[in-house]
Amino acid sequence: MSRAVQILNVLAPVFLLIAVGAVMQRTALVSENFLKEANRVTYWLGLPALLFSQLVDSFHHFGGAGLMLTAMLGATMLVIAAGYLMARLLGVPGAAAGTFVQGAFRGNLAFVGLPVIFSLPDTPLAWGVTVRTAAILTVAPMMVFYNTAAVCVLLVSQHTPGWAMVKPLLRQLATTPPLLATFAGMGFALAGWTLPAALDKTFNALGEMALPLGLLGVGGSLVTVKIGAHWRAPLASALLKTILSPLLGWGAGRALGLGAVELKVLLILLACPTAIVSYTMALEMKGDEALASATIVFSVLTSVVALAVIVGVF
Repeated sequence: MSRAVQILNVLAPVFLLIAVGAVMQRTALVSENFLKEANRVTYWLGLPALLFSQLVDSFHHFGGAGLMLTAMLGATMLVIAAGYLMARLLGVPGAAAGTFVQGAFRGNLAFVGLPVIFSLPDTPLAWGVTVRTAAILTVAPMMVFYNTAAVCVLLVSQHTPGWAMVKPLLRQLATTPPLLATFAGMGFALAGWTLPAALDKTFNALGEMALPLGLLGVGGSLVTVKIGAHWRAPLASALLKTILSPLLGWGAGRALGLGAVELKVLLILLACPTAIVSYTMALEMKGDEALASATIVFSVLTSVVALAVIVGVF
């Protein structure tokens, strides 16, 4: 199989579904709120079911994902630092700096990263799990970090760091369904419990709908965002997310001795476009709405290039 065909087979299903969602929204094939409501179903039911069921089955293998998680955390922390530096160089106003930095590090792991990885062969790894399970074991704790860090950078850009930040941080964490499902799945697995067959099949069915429905929602959301006249800052944030982030991850992964398949999974996750939910959070926490939406659009475009290189080369 040629590399061009391999890239097409892996990425086309993901980005074609995004395109279908955009066309559905643009042509009014569905009502204006349909994809938003579908995204809510995915966010509140599909994705939590996927994370919970996968973690219940595989969390006892979490130790093997330690190096992948370490590399991803390290690369993300460096991107956050680079985001603040770039925001200063570009003259991004202080109140918008948090939005800029959030766009630079918060990837759409669930609705782009996992579908891309699930398009790859589900090969077994040396530490006893398959590629898909390894991805879930890395994505789940990273979602905890993303949500915590996003709230922090948005609050810091508007308030002096202190105890006043604790309450909104805890409120945000306590009302994020994928995070609650992550903690529940970990706890369930650590307790040694197993799901009854009927519940296991129900959660699996809900989880299977999460990824395609989430991609349609991403496409629909792209149609409604506004780029505006100021494009330099969002483009810079998008390039930090989809280009610098995987480059740093490659260096961290090589330094930690990750295998070829593990390194590929890591780079795919780091090259994902900025998460759609970053726009919602910026809006709710009085960030820069235009900057957040434009970053998402640019990052989707740049991530196509980055992911194509990763899938074709590694």
